[in-house]
Amino acid sequence: MSDDAASSAVTSRHVARGLGTTLLARMGAVVEIVAQPLYVLMFGLTGYGVYAVLWAAINLIENIFDLGMTSAMQRTVPQTASDDEAVAALRTALFFGVGPCLAVAAVIAVFAADLAPLLNVADKDRSLLVPAIQLFVWALPLWAFVEIATSAMRARMVFGAEIRLRIVWEQIMRLVFAVIFYALGFGLTGLFIAHLCSLTATALLSVRMLARYYDLRQIWQIPRGSTTARNTFWAGLSILPANIIGRLFGDAPALILNMLLPGAAGAVAAGLFTIARKLSSVVQLVRIAFGYVMAPLASTAERIDRAQVAAIYAYSTRLIFAIAIPLGVVLAAGSASLLTLFSPEARTAQTAVVILFVARSVEAIVGMSQPILQVVGAFRHQLTAGLVGVAVAICSGWVAAAWLTPLNAVTLAMSVGIVVMSAVPMVQLHLTEHLHPLDHHFPPVAMRTLAIAAVGAAAALLAVRLPDIIALPLIVLLAVAAIWLSVRFALPLADRASLGKTGRRLGLVPADQG
Repeated sequence: MSDDAASSAVTSRHVARGLGTTLLARMGAVVEIVAQPLYVLMFGLTGYGVYAVLWAAINLIENIFDLGMTSAMQRTVPQTASDDEAVAALRTALFFGVGPCLAVAAVIAVFAADLAPLLNVADKDRSLLVPAIQLFVWALPLWAFVEIATSAMRARMVFGAEIRLRIVWEQIMRLVFAVIFYALGFGLTGLFIAHLCSLTATALLSVRMLARYYDLRQIWQIPRGSTTARNTFWAGLSILPANIIGRLFGDAPALILNMLLPGAAGAVAAGLFTIARKLSSVVQLVRIAFGYVMAPLASTAERIDRAQVAAIYAYSTRLIFAIAIPLGVVLAAGSASLLTLFSPEARTAQTAVVILFVARSVEAIVGMSQPILQVVGAFRHQLTAGLVGVAVAICSGWVAAAWLTPLNAVTLAMSVGIVVMSAVPMVQLHLTEHLHPLDHHFPPVAMRTLAIAAVGAAAALLAVRLPDIIALPLIVLLAVAAIWLSVRFALPLADRASLGKTGRRLGLVPADQG
């Protein structure tokens, strides 16, 4: 390796730095989890179910009609040679990502009365459904713009720029607006207005954020049809099917449950599934944070040296194992107390919560292969995992429907599909790119982490026997303690040293290391 290449090498330290800021940015998901019980309290479980179904539909539609542009820039921008080419990629992503979503939103608004009967809601909410669709559908282009804008930041390896957007505006301001509109007597409509207000604020701030890292004045001046623009378009289309399938696993179950069960039961089931999914998203946000970091870093490393890709792949897998397994196992063991945050009815979703915690933990471990495959693998390999995952999910759901409730059957089918879909890219990378993360460091990390997680789970099972006011903070403390012990005693010193100042401050490495 040349001196220049060595100086620009992508190492575990780059992964750790990006991960820290990205995890902080994604803590908005934790704020969202805390907000959900308040939404249920204000608008009821059936009202929250209506909101959950409509937001799931918007997420699903956005992932179809953004044409994969939220992922395309992760592949093309890190490999551009000039700022003008980066702007060309951004312009292409905005045009093909936001434009179709805007058109679809207009069509849905016009035909809202024809679409409303497809959803099952409580009788008291039926009259609100058509105006709610006509109003809330405009979250579709706003959300597409925010997703592309934040993706553009990650493509520039600016991982912490989402912090203010994801925490302050997208989550906390949504909650503040919801409380205000509820107090003013807007009812459930106030929740939809609050969501639109928070998205509008986020979109406006996104423009300011983009201007720091892209010369937006060049958007209308640079020539059209450049190689980077074409590559961005085709990269998006190649990743689009996998993105759609991934979103299906996240949002389609709420829609399926709503359609399977009539009336209020459909809204309640959708709300319960969304509650279970929100709780399990604590583990999912770890995987997402790693994925956000790995995609642009792997793309940059691929340009320099394939060995660097292998190194950060193995490192990220060890680190995520040490974090996700203790977190998921302890929270699954304490899920009965966690569900009391929402409502007494929410306890019926405990089996679904446990299934999702386990699935999200396994997905996190094997899931690092997917962002790497997206940026180093051939375009034709992007769809295989999704198709296999969907097929397995359908078969699992067909079998589970005979002996589980609809909520648990749909959750199990989705979970099995998620795990399979995440594992297939690992096999593909091994077979086609000769990359795998399970080096000689992994077995001892896995054994020590599993032992620590088992002890943490046993302690959490004892904690749920206590009153909820004591059990809830205790379970959170147990999860944090299990993660610290796992990172401290399961990971090799070199992995812990890569955490730098954070590792030293947390006592994970000696003061003279890192």
